[in-house]
Amino acid sequence: MKFNKTIYYFLLGTSLTLGTTSCSDYLDTEPLTDRAVPLTDTPYTTAAEAEGLMSAIYVDLGNEYWQLDYFFNGDAQTDIAHAGSDNIQNFQIDEYRIIATNSNVNRDWNYLFGFINNCNKVLNYVDNIPDATLSNARRSEMKAEAAIMRAMYNFHGVQLWGNFPLVTKAVIGVNDENFDEVYDQVYPTRKPVDEVYALIISDLEGALASAPASSNKYKATRGLALSLLAKVYATKPNPDYAKVVNYTSQLMTQGYSLLPSYDQLFDGNHEANVESIFESNGNAGTIWAWGSSMFYGTDWKKFNTPSYDLVNTFNTENDNVRKNSSVQFSPTTVSWSDNFWASNNFPFMYKMRITTGHQNFYVMRYADLLLIRAEALVRQGNFTDAATLVNQVRARASSSLAPITITNTDDGINKILKERKLELAFEGHRWFDLKRTGKAIEILSQQKNAAGNLLPYVNNLNQNRLLWPIPQTQLDNNPNLTQNPGY
Repeated sequence: MKFNKTIYYFLLGTSLTLGTTSCSDYLDTEPLTDRAVPLTDTPYTTAAEAEGLMSAIYVDLGNEYWQLDYFFNGDAQTDIAHAGSDNIQNFQIDEYRIIATNSNVNRDWNYLFGFINNCNKVLNYVDNIPDATLSNARRSEMKAEAAIMRAMYNFHGVQLWGNFPLVTKAVIGVNDENFDEVYDQVYPTRKPVDEVYALIISDLEGALASAPASSNKYKATRGLALSLLAKVYATKPNPDYAKVVNYTSQLMTQGYSLLPSYDQLFDGNHEANVESIFESNGNAGTIWAWGSSMFYGTDWKKFNTPSYDLVNTFNTENDNVRKNSSVQFSPTTVSWSDNFWASNNFPFMYKMRITTGHQNFYVMRYADLLLIRAEALVRQGNFTDAATLVNQVRARASSSLAPITITNTDDGINKILKERKLELAFEGHRWFDLKRTGKAIEILSQQKNAAGNLLPYVNNLNQNRLLWPIPQTQLDNNPNLTQNPGY
């Protein structure tokens, strides 16, 4: 065993760089030494360093995962959008034919574990910082924020891949005493879905007491924790709809409300508004919000091309307000066309429309949670109150939209899914909504073009394709990982 540890010290080597790399980075670093890296419980010693760790968590919102992939993954896999642009990795995702060597899938795996590692640095080490100017209250608040963010990233991971590794330590060194723990964190196994959800819930519920006030739209607040808890309890195996109702009831006491005008959510003049629960701060100077240029503009064909199905749904509902805020057709002929739209009538997603690098975007907003609450009420058989919530969201969009009624559970789920489609298009939710409600294959297998013909790739979708493959690079680097069925 001593011999094996020496070998693994060589493998780990200086990959365990102090506070700078994610677990995925460890696996991609060549060994530089055969000496064990020194271990310390106090890699950070000042309040300023602690605040720097917190800044890093939020600067991550300027990362490619958030600026591009999150929105693509949530909508281009659905009836809301097509891949757009010219990236073959994105075409695979859009058309349900991902292979394990897809580089987008691998980068998102790496990004999530990098984000989790940044959260773990706070959770593991902030209490050990000897700087007396860092108050106990601030330490508790920091840990609450980091726990909420870690929970959110594990939630993303378990929805994309199912069984998911749980990495809870930011490894900074290795010795004989912590060798086994380090190995488990650097070469983790996938944990069962139920175990992943248990950690997510523990992180969120544990953070409620010390999280920042819900009025702060740019931090992981109590409101974000309550929102995530509601979504988690609605999504996990054996959902607990009483918990969803309970946590959304608490959320409704936090001072949130719908903005009076739907387009105010996206016009760039109402940032950090009363409907916002958590949003990126593109005006902070620390995040260059380049992502909007990936989706909007006529200089090149953008990602997330709006689908005919979405536009037709807006038109059929006579929902011009949300259509005009969500989709913009180019006023000029563009220099390309595709199988869905002519070059003289080409649409773009329009919610992220500020291309100066100052675009804010929502990670969570109140209308989303009102509809999650409605979904839970439908599952409980409370159709009247569920319809009231849906109609509240519809009435804000336009007084001309007719109120809905709900007659049974399936009718309610279908109507709420349509409302979420209209309300939340291009905000990264649709793929996860369809999977959560068990409607993904039923709805996505019926995607059609403007001529009414089924899209040629819809038959690629099956139960296995509702989860992504574990990236082949990760399987090659980590012998403890296993592949999902069907890949």
